Amino acid sequence: MLALSARGVLPKVDYAIFADTGWEPRSVYQHLDRLERKIAQPAGIPILRVSSGNIRDDALDPHHRFASMPLYVLNQDGRPGMTRRQCTGEYKIKPIKKKVREILGYPYPTRIPRGIHVEQWVGISTDEFHRAKDSDVKYMRNRHPLIDLGWSRDDCVRYLTSLGLADTPKSSCLGCPFHGNAQWRSIRDESPEEWADVVDFDARIRKGNARATATGNRLLGQAFLHRSRVPLSEAPIDHVTAAEWAARQQEINDGTKAASVEELEEGVADGCSPWSCRGSEPEPVRDDFGLAS
Repeated sequence: MLALSARGVLPKVDYAIFADTGWEPRSVYQHLDRLERKIAQPAGIPILRVSSGNIRDDALDPHHRFASMPLYVLNQDGRPGMTRRQCTGEYKIKPIKKKVREILGYPYPTRIPRGIHVEQWVGISTDEFHRAKDSDVKYMRNRHPLIDLGWSRDDCVRYLTSLGLADTPKSSCLGCPFHGNAQWRSIRDESPEEWADVVDFDARIRKGNARATATGNRLLGQAFLHRSRVPLSEAPIDHVTAAEWAARQQEINDGTKAASVEELEEGVADGCSPWSCRGSEPEPVRDDFGLAS
């Protein structure tokens, strides 16, 4: 959408906003720098980088309030589970809303007058039209330009390729539990330093986040980044195992969301994109500091 706007196919936007969780792959930050240098700046479109902190550091800090990640849990009785997903709201939606308020000239706690709003573009394509949602606040009105253009994901890939951006990486936390095996292999095989980082993080969240453990709310079970619910360093990321198939069948029997073969390999499509996550429904997010709008 940024390229389409910069080249006049879509109207020129006033700003592009990147919500930084502080723990994206190095390739994502490099790509963002490239977009800013080659596309945004020549078109006069500022890219604003916003953040609520570093999700990795916050999870490991016993003194920091932490919005939980959707970790895979092996309960004491051996049954699988997952922790709640609050990270999208805290590390993506919240800082975007805060910046939008500043752009409008009504930072918290100033009330935004009726009728004052921004038009926010969300990059959902036609093959995912069912994910299109309205904003939950009146001062942000969602629009879906790719759907308006009739563009599918394949159309987007072809356009990026024509611009020399075929290698556009997927934006998500380095240690996102929604990664599929292909993403884990890519980190392991192409970036040993980042692989060591996520393996270390996985080992350190076995009993949940550090704040919960420090306050006596120790996880009753064990938490993992990989859906196989074994340490990431031992996870079967090179193939789908019989145990994973058994876990998938158990999810079906329990009536919970079961992963498809494609999801096991490729991960949850688009991870935790603000306003369009397919992984699970996000926790309700109030306005910037807990006030409903």
